[in-house]
Amino acid sequence: MDFTHPSVFLLSLFLFLFPSLISSQICEKNCGKETLKYPFGSGPGCGDPRFQPHVTCSNQKLTFSTHTGSYPVTSIDYANEVIYISDPTMSTCSCTVPSKGFGLNWDAPFTFADRTIFALVDCAMNSSSICQNGYDDGSNSKLLCDQGTPICSLLYSCRPISTINLPISTCCVYTPVNLGPSFEMDLQKLQCPSYTGFYNFNDQQSDPEKWNYGIALKYKFSVTNDYPGSCDACERSHGVCGYNVAFNSFICNCPNGINTTTDCYFISSFNNGFRNGVSWLIYAVVWSLVWFFL
Repeated sequence: MDFTHPSVFLLSLFLFLFPSLISSQICEKNCGKETLKYPFGSGPGCGDPRFQPHVTCSNQKLTFSTHTGSYPVTSIDYANEVIYISDPTMSTCSCTVPSKGFGLNWDAPFTFADRTIFALVDCAMNSSSICQNGYDDGSNSKLLCDQGTPICSLLYSCRPISTINLPISTCCVYTPVNLGPSFEMDLQKLQCPSYTGFYNFNDQQSDPEKWNYGIALKYKFSVTNDYPGSCDACERSHGVCGYNVAFNSFICNCPNGINTTTDCYFISSFNNGFRNGVSWLIYAVVWSLVWFFL
């Protein structure tokens, strides 16, 4: 047989690619150590299209992105629909760093979870953030803070924060977090060079070194927040919920790489027959064509 013949080359290429077309899976079920379930996905066409631009998987690292930056996702609580992120520019009990602040995109399907607490530290004495009436962001809404909370005195007991050597009254606590209609924490406008955030006292209310620092964000599947029945059936059949990129319509990505509009039960049972029957028929047809043209 002439292995330089074009038909032999095409056959070799087909035999090399065909198994991968059968077994490839577009949507992954994990990103690093984090399990991926609806509404999050491993890439375009996976999960829910409304969430894809905001939570992405790259180099096995899950990242949350807004107009203020990109933030590592530390964990996802699917039962309570909460995503936890960290901000490298956030001050903690271990260090203080300058920050631009944090903001959510107004059209993102996320809000601040009630457990999230923000504290602005090292604010100027005449800062609008610590004025009695808060500040006006241009839409007549006020960003008010609580200076009477013990959180400030506890935070200022942390050595890095205590070295700022400013009165505790320059600390501003926001709980529950309400950044106004723009969902924006503009630290420059607030005249505060840094902030800290945490979402759990970790049963150590008096020890800020033990608190869980970061930001907890609540998400919703839809206006009614009902888990899609089609996605539930897809995941029960070992598929991954996704969508058609062109039309944003639901698809179920099955383990064999085939997309369906229902679930993977039929595809799974059909796949064994396809592998053992139809695939061998295709191999036989291709070999016949090769020998015919030799």
